[in-house]
Amino acid sequence: MKILNWNVNGLRAILNKGNLQEFIAKEDPDIIAFEETKMQPDQLKHDFDGYYQYMNSAVRKGYSGVLVLSKKEPLNVIYDLEGEEEPLEGRVITLEYADFYLVAAYVPNSKDGLLRLDYRMKWEDLMRVHLKKLDAVKPVIYTGDLNVAHNEIDLKNPSTNHFSAGFSDEERAKFTELLNSGFKDTFRELYPEVIKYSWWSYKTKARERNVGWRIDYFVVSDRLMAKVADSIIFDDVYGSDHCPVGIILDE
Repeated sequence: MKILNWNVNGLRAILNKGNLQEFIAKEDPDIIAFEETKMQPDQLKHDFDGYYQYMNSAVRKGYSGVLVLSKKEPLNVIYDLEGEEEPLEGRVITLEYADFYLVAAYVPNSKDGLLRLDYRMKWEDLMRVHLKKLDAVKPVIYTGDLNVAHNEIDLKNPSTNHFSAGFSDEERAKFTELLNSGFKDTFRELYPEVIKYSWWSYKTKARERNVGWRIDYFVVSDRLMAKVADSIIFDDVYGSDHCPVGIILDE
C-alpha cells in the first residue's frame, strides 16, 4: 500500500500548473493527503477519478485546509479535534479503515516571534490525546505538514533557528513527547543519518541552494513500524514550496 502526503500551498494553483496530476498519475497512491488547500469545497472543480474525497476547509477563505483522496471508502471519517475551542481552521481529517486509522493534519505554525506558540502547544496536546485514543483501538498513521524540524539534522541551519517557529525547544519537545507515547518517525527510523528536506522558503531561492527543513512526516504506531517498507521524501518533485512525502506498507 502506498500513502502519500503533500502540502500543496494552494490546491487550485498546483492543479493549474499540472504538477499534481502528473504526480498522482505516476505514483498511483492508494491514499494521498494534501495540506494548505486554501479553498472551500464548492471551489474544487477538478475530478479526481477513482478516489473518494474528503475535505476540511477553514472558515476563513484562502487559508489552511486539508483534503484526503482514497481509493477505498473508509469506514468512518472524523473532522477536527475533540476539545478544540474554535475548530475553524480546517486542520485535521481522520479516516478509519479496517486495519488502521489515518490522520492527516496541517499543524498550526507558531508564527514569527512565536506569537502563536501557546495555541500551538495546546493544539499539540489535543492531537496527542487524539492519536493515543485511536491507537488504543488500532494502529495509527499520522501524516501532514507537522511544522517542526525535530532534530538538528532536519534543517540546514540549526544554530540560527533555535528561537524560530518550527525549531523552538517547545515545539521539538512536543514532538519528542508524541514519539515517546508510542509512535515512530518513519523516515528517521529507516534513515537515521540521511539529510533530506521537504520545505524550502520561496523568499531566498532556498530550494536552489537546498537550504531546507524536514517538516512533513509520516508517523506511525510503534507496532506498525515493522510493516513500513519505505519512507520517501520526493525532493525532486516541484510545484509547491513543499515536496511530497510518502510511505509504502507491506500488506
